[in-house]
Amino acid sequence: MNQDWEDRVAALWDRFDDYAETEEDEARFRADVDALVAELPQGSPLGPFERACAWDCTGHSDKAVPLYREALDLGLVGVSPYKARRTKIQLASSLRNIGQAAEGVKLLEAELDAPSDELDDPVRFFLALCLSSLGRDREALSLALGTLAPHMARYQRSAAYYAQALVEPGEQPGA
Repeated sequence: MNQDWEDRVAALWDRFDDYAETEEDEARFRADVDALVAELPQGSPLGPFERACAWDCTGHSDKAVPLYREALDLGLVGVSPYKARRTKIQLASSLRNIGQAAEGVKLLEAELDAPSDELDDPVRFFLALCLSSLGRDREALSLALGTLAPHMARYQRSAAYYAQALVEPGEQPGA
């Protein structure tokens, strides 16, 4: 789609917090998203992506999941690799919310090998949530702490080691 459309979508999302957390306002927000999606060409993967996001952020993961899948099936990665990666993150989170965390883990583990970008930390964050939902708390904590370690001003090496030791116990270094 063109930049004007993308700008209007971004502006709508920027105003999301202006909508009250009521069913009526959430429905109005989704209708506003639908109005923008209606401008897209038939078969555009951007439509199901934006609609999935709207359902997801208004608390309806069950309605978002098929739309995220549709966006990927329609070739979102070819239109916007960034939005495709966001879709995988958000799909995994929604899957976790509807009791399908194992599928979310599978989806996000594949993203660990994707080219690095600003979504690396969110991939690990939501992967940790999915792992925890499966009772794999030590692995989830290891992943979360390992993700946090590089952002620390000090103790990066020790923090990374301790995070790894949660899943691979061994001799602990001094901090």
